[in-house]
Amino acid sequence: MSDLRDLYQEVILDHTKHPRNFGTLEHATHRAQGRNPLCGDQLALFLEVVDGLVRDLRFAGKGCAISTASASLLTEALKGKTTDEAHEIFARFHEVVTTPADRPIDVSRLGKLAVLAGVREFPMRVKCASLAWHTLEAALAGRADPVTTE
Repeated sequence: MSDLRDLYQEVILDHTKHPRNFGTLEHATHRAQGRNPLCGDQLALFLEVVDGLVRDLRFAGKGCAISTASASLLTEALKGKTTDEAHEIFARFHEVVTTPADRPIDVSRLGKLAVLAGVREFPMRVKCASLAWHTLEAALAGRADPVTTE
């Protein structure tokens, strides 16, 4: 188990130091902003959705290691997915990170996102990990008001 945790930490650190799909997207069809007032994390998410398919997405902002890694992993997981698949992945991810640490979880369908399952052991970090995901839901719904984790 320690080797798995070490691997997960390596992946999270790599995405924090070298975030994928970081920056703005000029031709975005959907966008939203999110913030976590508890720790100050802020991000903007930009998506290009054509015919129900997420063709491209990027994020910009500043945040802690978990927040940045989660946003980076989100962009990798959702590129090329349909919006329905994006909602399903959000639901699975949210269920995993909000399930109490003493209960069993199924991470088999999360792919690389499983590296963030450990945040459920640290309730203060759940909001950091889920900020980008709530921002995604706001962007897909076309909500203009910034999303907060509070």
